[in-house]
Amino acid sequence: MALIQQSSPHAHSARPTSRVMLWVILAALPGLLAQTLIFGWGNLINVVWCVALAMATEAAILKLRNKPIGFFLRDNTAAVTGLLLGLSLPQLAPWWVSGVAVITAIVVAKQLYGGLGSNPFNPAMVGYALVLVSFPVAMTTNWAQPATLWAGAPGFGETLSTIFSASQTAIDGWTMATPLDEYKHKIATHTAAEVLQHPTFGEQVARGWEWINLAFLLGGLVLIGLKIITWHIPVAFLAAIGIMSLAFGSNADQYAPLQLHLLAGGTMLGAFFIATDPVSAATSHQGKLIYGAGVGVLIYLIRTWGNYPDAVAFSVLLMNFAVPFIDHYTPPRTYGHHKARRGLPTKNGAKS
Repeated sequence: MALIQQSSPHAHSARPTSRVMLWVILAALPGLLAQTLIFGWGNLINVVWCVALAMATEAAILKLRNKPIGFFLRDNTAAVTGLLLGLSLPQLAPWWVSGVAVITAIVVAKQLYGGLGSNPFNPAMVGYALVLVSFPVAMTTNWAQPATLWAGAPGFGETLSTIFSASQTAIDGWTMATPLDEYKHKIATHTAAEVLQHPTFGEQVARGWEWINLAFLLGGLVLIGLKIITWHIPVAFLAAIGIMSLAFGSNADQYAPLQLHLLAGGTMLGAFFIATDPVSAATSHQGKLIYGAGVGVLIYLIRTWGNYPDAVAFSVLLMNFAVPFIDHYTPPRTYGHHKARRGLPTKNGAKS
């Protein structure tokens, strides 16, 4: 009887991509629930719209490429891209802004590179960065006020009409800047105590945002516990932000304090769900630590001295550029061999 000969190591019960992506979706649901309860229906509507458009766009491109549509759609990667964009975009962003972000992510950042496994950049962040640069007004003036579903938030129909209307009516009564944006632009002329009096901060770190970030933290810990992701990127990511904040931002009258960096904006979503993209992130454990730390440092630098109050998308994309370099100098040890040598090969074949 012929036996199949395979080299070790032997993997048992490997998880298919579809199951891994499904767990990512499930782990993000607590964060989506928190966003919906605190900011109203906007993020939920955006998620449904972005996921549906992402899958439809991927199906159309697969059809043009003569690829099996059902086979690739079942891996759930397009759904995850739509989910991440729906979670990241402003709650009341017009439908065409999210549409441009989704189509760019699927067509340009994913399919034009060959599809899943071939994209060098995080597709969702490519789409987000494009619309942030192209439509800055729409991306900075449509963040909903923290008003819970049971007290003050606009109804589902009203929110749906606002997002999908051809020309949005004035919604100043529903919107305000994000906490990071408010702090960044007001601290130059006000004290920290005065800035924190703004309604977006409430009585806690950032009104409502702390619960959203804690919900994404919970989902991220679930992913680590299930070994969907490893701890290296999130820990390095958050540690780098913490170290930079303690080193340069100890004076709250000049720079945003540490708790605002960690619990406002998209910090936890970025640390556990965006930066950990298995295709565009570094490969080895050491490489993941360098990659995650690089993303965290860039986020602090851009938030503090750049033009954008939140910088997860730009930081992730910049570190995506560096991933081939990081992987070259941090190769994982080959199974059964000593630790890999690092450096460029010399003329005699040895490593420098």
